Amino acid sequence: MTTAAVHLSSVRKRFGKTEAVRGMDLVVPEGSLTGFIGPNGAGKSTTIRMIMSIIHPDEGSVEVLGSDAIAAKDRIGYLPEERGLYRRMRVTEFLKYMATLKGLPSAGLGARVHAWLERVQLAEAAKKRCQELSKGQQQKVQFVASVIHDPDLIILDEPFSGLDPVNARLINRLIRDLHAQGRTIIFSTHVMHQAEQLCDRIVLINRGEKILDASMPEIHTRFDPRTVLVEPSSHNAAEAARLAALTGVERVQWIADRHMAELSVAREADPQAVMRAAIGMMPVRTVELRKTTLDDVFVELVGEAMPASEESGNG
Repeated sequence: MTTAAVHLSSVRKRFGKTEAVRGMDLVVPEGSLTGFIGPNGAGKSTTIRMIMSIIHPDEGSVEVLGSDAIAAKDRIGYLPEERGLYRRMRVTEFLKYMATLKGLPSAGLGARVHAWLERVQLAEAAKKRCQELSKGQQQKVQFVASVIHDPDLIILDEPFSGLDPVNARLINRLIRDLHAQGRTIIFSTHVMHQAEQLCDRIVLINRGEKILDASMPEIHTRFDPRTVLVEPSSHNAAEAARLAALTGVERVQWIADRHMAELSVAREADPQAVMRAAIGMMPVRTVELRKTTLDDVFVELVGEAMPASEESGNG
């Protein structure tokens, strides 16, 4: 039987007349890397704040590591969406202070801080004041502050915000390493490909309700691919436009840099039949069924494109 690191039962949270979370039932398995996704105002951040006991549900119960977040606070690492450092403190001083708050003894703390700064490529910034760091460097310092005490549960709300691609890859690798060590990680993001790459489980929240809770293999099995990619031998967009006449094809989009046509297949149609019909209509170089992505799943379930920025306020 799988042990739950986090268990929400019939949780509701209101802000005035707005019901931000509506009867949420959720189990985050111990040792999982679970992604919270959803549009702005969906309830992701509100759910995380209730898990952290920053706010409390109006109804229902929240259990974290067998008790609640207050009792388990030293076993939890939290990187909030709202960033904040003690700007005038030096980096090493700040990290030692945060580690002490989480119950770590002072003995050996300097070596631990130094080792983590090496891992995030910030050893040269150890003596700098936090306010002297770039936004990306500050983000990495806060990431270290959330994990330096070796927590059992790590909650990361938009951990890649403000990072360039090189540092985003570095944090991605560190998250994978922590998960491989057995940590339970909840990772909230609005960037679908990050969730798809990192997570073994996805929770999609919309309008305060959980509308998807499944492993990545389950998602790929449940949501059949509905997109056919066709590369005409002619590499001609006008020629590819003829594919719109095929039975079952809802629309055709030309991908110029790949010289390919993307065919969206109707839910009731057979993608394999569309592929055969495309081959019969014109000479082609390749025809393939594109693997379902989280973007596809999001659009199907929510009905709109993922926003460019994370929710704010009562999210």
